[in-house]
Amino acid sequence: MELTLEKHGDDSLAHYTSVLEDWVPNGASLAIAVGGKYIHYSQGTYDVKLKVGEAFAKHSIADAVCQTGRKMERMEQSPSGVLFYGVGYPVPVQGELGVLLVILPPAVQIKEPIRMLTGKKGDDWYPIPVEQVTHIESLQKKTWFYSNVETFSTSLTLKELTSKLPDTFLRVHRSYIVNLSAVQKISKDISSGLVLTMNDGSELPISQSYVNEVRAAFNL
Repeated sequence: MELTLEKHGDDSLAHYTSVLEDWVPNGASLAIAVGGKYIHYSQGTYDVKLKVGEAFAKHSIADAVCQTGRKMERMEQSPSGVLFYGVGYPVPVQGELGVLLVILPPAVQIKEPIRMLTGKKGDDWYPIPVEQVTHIESLQKKTWFYSNVETFSTSLTLKELTSKLPDTFLRVHRSYIVNLSAVQKISKDISSGLVLTMNDGSELPISQSYVNEVRAAFNL
């Protein structure tokens, strides 16, 4: 038997969808998931054929949002195989962490991630391929990035870089973004928090608000 909004007993779900319908692009569909399955699907002109009561896949946007409690967006396939660009938001549903999923046509997607960071050192500017960057730091109201044991400044903020960098980069602290491929070791500190040791020897703390994302990234 299909699980509808009314049967789920939460009027806020209808409120979520009605509010979003005011600003989502034409053709978008909306879905709500909780407890491992979709409990609502509002079909737009772009139909990905989700079914109410259908389980969401492991590593899907819905699963990632449930695991991290954070917004997630990327290209994905629905269980029926339809490609779409999805944006998932964490929302409370009857005391549980649920997901509100905005479903957009594949043509609607974020720009290609940057492949080069241009940093300043002294009076000169240096274009650095992002794969050579170990980590990025916000310090004293400036943004710095590190490559081959050298330090460069950039005018971009961590918030701006978070949306521009490839998915091999992860925010782990309000002051740090790291290149996952440059992590040498993950350790516990004296308070049982996690610390990343980078290839250049830098040790970076992971704040509690990002622990779940780091654990998911490294399958801890």
